[in-house]
Amino acid sequence: MDIFRKNNLRCSVNTTRLYSTSFSLGVRLLDKQYRDHIYSIYGFVRYADEIVDTFLQHDRATLLNEFRDDTWKAIERGISLNPILDSFQNTVNKCRIDHTLITAFLDSMEMDLNYKTYTRRDLEKYIFGSAEVVGLMCLRVFYVNDDDAYESLKYPARKLGEAFQKVNFLRDAQDDYQNKGRIYFKDIDFENFTPEAKRKIEADIQFDFDEAFKGIVQLKPQVRLGVYLAYRYYLNLFHKIKYARPEAILKERYRVSNPQKGVLMFKASLRNAVGLF
Repeated sequence: MDIFRKNNLRCSVNTTRLYSTSFSLGVRLLDKQYRDHIYSIYGFVRYADEIVDTFLQHDRATLLNEFRDDTWKAIERGISLNPILDSFQNTVNKCRIDHTLITAFLDSMEMDLNYKTYTRRDLEKYIFGSAEVVGLMCLRVFYVNDDDAYESLKYPARKLGEAFQKVNFLRDAQDDYQNKGRIYFKDIDFENFTPEAKRKIEADIQFDFDEAFKGIVQLKPQVRLGVYLAYRYYLNLFHKIKYARPEAILKERYRVSNPQKGVLMFKASLRNAVGLF
């Protein structure tokens, strides 16, 4: 069983590193006892996201329903022959992850199959399930035996996930709007995306980042640097988008270059070392 589980975990690790260098670098800065569980969570959410966003030539609804069923079977049985789901169920069961968070996540993935334009209420539900719950899953891993700390940090953890998701909306606007026909911001007309409309969204995102940072500084030292680095990566990406012209959002997908990531990692590590949190 040890070899079986290690092999399955390796799949989650490789998935994280192949899909997101930013996230994987943040995970490496976590204390070793937390890394495997965070890799397992990322592998799970990435596979579900792939179903709805990438497999456009397949019956995505059927694939997602099968993935949902297989997820619950894996959690109930405590084992799966799907390596990603086996790693995830191990984390869910060991870290007491609330099953309602998993349901909310899978429901949000299903929304991407059926929604083109999101109302404010739809968007809140979608962001909670697609991003905020991921932050809550990770927070539970960090505080598996400390319910008081978990409860006190839930709000900033949700805000961090919300900030990340909204930045993703702007970063991926070209693909979501032009290729998939999705409009996550209901009152935004991307055919006439004005500076005022863009600034309104950005002010909302900045608020989320500010609220999230209040929680980051309260995290235990064993996980604070890794989470802070992810925060800095996304804040840097947000600033790139913030200073871009509105029309450029639909023409270019902004990213943080590898050299920039190296600089951000150095600065984050230095700040952590001298106790500036």
